[in-house]
Amino acid sequence: MWMTDYAALPPDLPAPEDDGAADHLVGTALPPLALPATDGTRARLADLDGRSVVYCYPMTGAPDNPPPDGWDLIPGARGCTPQSCSFRDHHAELQALGARVFGLSTQRTSYQREAAERLHLPFPLLSDSRLELAGALALPTFDNELLPKSFGPSTLLKRLTMIVRDGRIEHVFYPVFPPDRNADEVISWLTRPPDASVGRK
Repeated sequence: MWMTDYAALPPDLPAPEDDGAADHLVGTALPPLALPATDGTRARLADLDGRSVVYCYPMTGAPDNPPPDGWDLIPGARGCTPQSCSFRDHHAELQALGARVFGLSTQRTSYQREAAERLHLPFPLLSDSRLELAGALALPTFDNELLPKSFGPSTLLKRLTMIVRDGRIEHVFYPVFPPDRNADEVISWLTRPPDASVGRK
């Protein structure tokens, strides 16, 4: 049986380049969509007061399932489990800074729920399996036709993290690399001096 450690990052992963696909996001209002969450609710990010951190990732892998062929060769594809674990480990700090945390992918909720339970995530993962949010915001995506249908759509989100304040995107981290340091970057941004610039990383 195939076994792999998705919590570890290979040392030779190719780094993603900034292709400008997230340049338009800062200042954009979120659409009034209700996305299914792994905690059984439907989250309306546009209606939330205060700050929310929404980290978008391609897909989490299960330990007993092999990744798609060539997955580690796609810049920015590998690392969803380390990214989720980093937000799990820093969740209390982010809460203390007044920020909610959500993970977001195009995988179905049933698939996401396994990862949320296995990784003991203290925050919900949101499913955009119909690509409604991705389409409304023109989020950067890529396609992988080798994915099993059980994973969800073959269109996956590129890794980026949005800081949303009162329903509007305040800051975007894109590209995100390495993914296991993303939570630290978010905390550093949230604790920046008040006169620091706002926008993209």
